[in-house]
Amino acid sequence: MSDIQDSIAAAPAAQPAGKPPAPKVYPPLEGSKRLLGAIALSAAVFMNVLDSSIANVSIPTISGNLGVSTSQGTWVITSFAVANAITVPLTGWLTQRFGQVRLFVISTLLFVLTSWLCGFSPTFEALVAFRVLQGAVAGPMIPLSQTLMLGSFPREKSGMALAIWAMTTLVAPVAGPLLGGWISDNYTWPWIFYVNIPVGLLAAWISWSIYKDRESVTHKLPIDKIGLALLVVWVGTLQVLLDKGNELGWFQNSTIVIMAVVVAVAFVFFLIWELTDAHPVIDLRLFKVRNFIVGTLSLSLAYGVFFGTNVVLPLWLQSTMGYTATYAGMVSAPVGILAILLTPVIGKMLTHVDPRRIVTVAFLIFATVSWMRAGFNTETDVRTLIIPTFIQGAAMSAFFVPLTMITLSQIEPWRIPAAAGLSNFVRLVAAGFGTSITTTLWDNRATMHHARLTEVATPGQPAFDHAMTLLQHDGLSHTQSLGMLDNLINLQAFTMSATDLFMATAVIFLLLTGTVWLSTYKRAQSSRGGAAEAAAGAH
Repeated sequence: MSDIQDSIAAAPAAQPAGKPPAPKVYPPLEGSKRLLGAIALSAAVFMNVLDSSIANVSIPTISGNLGVSTSQGTWVITSFAVANAITVPLTGWLTQRFGQVRLFVISTLLFVLTSWLCGFSPTFEALVAFRVLQGAVAGPMIPLSQTLMLGSFPREKSGMALAIWAMTTLVAPVAGPLLGGWISDNYTWPWIFYVNIPVGLLAAWISWSIYKDRESVTHKLPIDKIGLALLVVWVGTLQVLLDKGNELGWFQNSTIVIMAVVVAVAFVFFLIWELTDAHPVIDLRLFKVRNFIVGTLSLSLAYGVFFGTNVVLPLWLQSTMGYTATYAGMVSAPVGILAILLTPVIGKMLTHVDPRRIVTVAFLIFATVSWMRAGFNTETDVRTLIIPTFIQGAAMSAFFVPLTMITLSQIEPWRIPAAAGLSNFVRLVAAGFGTSITTTLWDNRATMHHARLTEVATPGQPAFDHAMTLLQHDGLSHTQSLGMLDNLINLQAFTMSATDLFMATAVIFLLLTGTVWLSTYKRAQSSRGGAAEAAAGAH
């Protein structure tokens, strides 16, 4: 890591005109200040990452309370993810304009405010609007927490700093479903947002107290307003298109057609503008670097598929299998056990093992987990549900940091912040799109399976007549018997749809094992410093 910090410190000489002033160098923190600083930064990161997963198991509760469908309820997740993705590329510009400490504290306080607004939302439309604001202000928090954390520790202990940070990001997704389910079942859903308030206020106060005298150098830079506007238009419109498409009948609806045209036009103009502007909001020229494009593509596709299936699983458990939010969270929670235990091991392996090998193993584990889930049925017990979730933790620990290392391995030191921001932007957008596409496919496949099952559920068919006879023998009327059979068909249809998606994700992960090998690898690039640097830019 010392090599990385030295190269970044020397980077301004390699930058083009308009480069920022030389950065200030502060000594590491000592004793209780370093401990409190690490706790405050970790608490802020925990709160941020927790909020991206805590709502997953609460979607049915929120949807029912606010009077919308479960598929519409996923907007609570996707709106946060897309808004967060849009603001991440602006972190570098905002940091140079306001300073990293000031920006971090302001972002944390705004996150607290928007969390309160989310909990206070009287309607679903208000909740989605406040989630957009919450995701937007959350953008700079995670990358800046890494920067401040690394600056708090001596260079020889930078690995410990990154380990503390990484453990926080792994614990939060595990705690999210558990905490969200428990709150939904025992209190009211607004408390999944209110829990951020004391944590965020305390983290902001401690961070400002410790880091206010360690502010970074600031200077004014022009912002690419047109590029930013185009980015917001095409990303936001595409997300709405994906979310509303299934509900409105896709391209049979004129609104969807208009949105598709807006996305296409805005995206083309965005590409042209960003490739020709002197100060682009996103440096698209980074995609000329082979490892960057391969790593970003592999990471984003894998994360999008992973995130999408992680939304469908608790939805299926609650809406179809009758699980409470708490038990659905408990089924999802074991994923963090192996992830937390194996992350330090993977970090050590990266010093001498080709990261492509580690990523390949991770994708094979993901494919195996998806294949196991493709065997689920309406009689699947909790033990069978938990086993693949537990195994998936090993894949989580083995794909994120190595893929980020590959992504940044051919990037010049002075371009790493921009590259990390762009890679993170694509990954977060993929997560939002993965959720929309997966939930839409789940509904569509369920409709198809329901239609096929009802083809044989007609009078005159032996199975149908036998079932009706049994139900009416138990005291149900003809109408009640038909309703019971329809519920059973729905149960089978949504279960079959979920298993279709799991099998599809298994195939995608198998294909991704080949994609990662399109990148190149040199042992010199997988030094301790390089791995640490890649990890520092990962989130």
